[in-house]
Amino acid sequence: MSDQPPARRVVAIVDAYSSGRCLAPIFRERGFDCVHVRSAATTNPAYERSFRPDDFIADLVHDGDVARTAEAVARLAPGCLLPGIESGVELADVLSESLGLRTNGTALSSARRDKYRMMETVRAAGLPAVEQILATDLDTLLDWYAKAGGRVVLKPVKSAGNDGIHFCDDAGQVRAAFDALIGADSALGARNRAVLAQEYLVGAEYIVNTVSLGGRHHVTDIWMMHHISANGVRDLGGSAQLLPRHGADQDALAAYTCQVLDALGVLDGPAHTELKLTPNGPRLIETAARACGADLHVPVKAAIGESQLDWTVDAYVNPERFLARWDDAYELARHAGLVNMVSPAVGILRGYPKMAQLRALDSFHDLALTVRPGGWIHRSVDDWTYPMRVYLVHDTQSTVLHDILTARHLDGDGFYDVG
Repeated sequence: MSDQPPARRVVAIVDAYSSGRCLAPIFRERGFDCVHVRSAATTNPAYERSFRPDDFIADLVHDGDVARTAEAVARLAPGCLLPGIESGVELADVLSESLGLRTNGTALSSARRDKYRMMETVRAAGLPAVEQILATDLDTLLDWYAKAGGRVVLKPVKSAGNDGIHFCDDAGQVRAAFDALIGADSALGARNRAVLAQEYLVGAEYIVNTVSLGGRHHVTDIWMMHHISANGVRDLGGSAQLLPRHGADQDALAAYTCQVLDALGVLDGPAHTELKLTPNGPRLIETAARACGADLHVPVKAAIGESQLDWTVDAYVNPERFLARWDDAYELARHAGLVNMVSPAVGILRGYPKMAQLRALDSFHDLALTVRPGGWIHRSVDDWTYPMRVYLVHDTQSTVLHDILTARHLDGDGFYDVG
């Protein structure tokens, strides 16, 4: 594909929900009109609530007929097309390829969505990868577990966030997790016809966010995750800390991530990669060929000046600027953190009695409320059930770390007034 910016000042976004909703305003600031394409007529209600119809000149619905959808999109003459969230990745690959736009193509599209194929593709490229099995029946899974032993992870083959993840320490837990997953629908509405089982990786978990242009990968931000055991979940994402671009760990993680992107055919656009740094080096958890969720761009932009979303827009509409600095390392003008508040309660939320104390934290920057007073609050067990995310930004790292721990202390029974 050409490295020239699109001559037609129209951009198409597939499933502009969640953090993907924030792409269109940036394109519009650059003078581009945006077209929305829905990969399905219905979607997750939380995603639907996040959609901003006023950002688009058209809202098209894919009915399963790719040729018909491509024709409808082509009539609006977009110069580029990209996914907003995970559910839009495969359709974006098909449409961008069929329309002759900048694309990751369809050859490895399934490997970028199917977690089993993803890991096998990475392994085939010569990169170290987790041991795993794809099981459609319990006996096969139990036979594999008898040989693997220890702690394993069971998950859906296609989903998003940490939907359906089970940590299992014995055959009974493996059996229960399989029964819970097989035949159920994932958070993205896909029926689980098989269950993916993988060895449990020991080590700290990291996020490496990138944007690519013609196979050149720019690292936009690297995060270290902090997990807690809560509400019966062993590894619940409690908080995260933005890291400097360079350091022994970051350099190893970034190099491995770029090799993973090459193996999976990620040539253009954003990618969100989750890894663990094990005693034997980095190991992939999964890569998503779309922008990071959880509105992580909010603290990143405040700390660095540019987020993954800004770099994504550059890659598609200002490639000269992207290519002039794609290998530059980001610098932390400020430090940043994220805290997922973890609700222990279920019921109607009357209020957050300690909200003022949370907002008074020295590094408090912003928060995203998932549950407002008067709404139904769930026990937090996954990425979909956090009642709020708190974004922290400050000149000193110690203040951010102090406030991450303070927010965790404030969290709990006394933080929620539930009836």
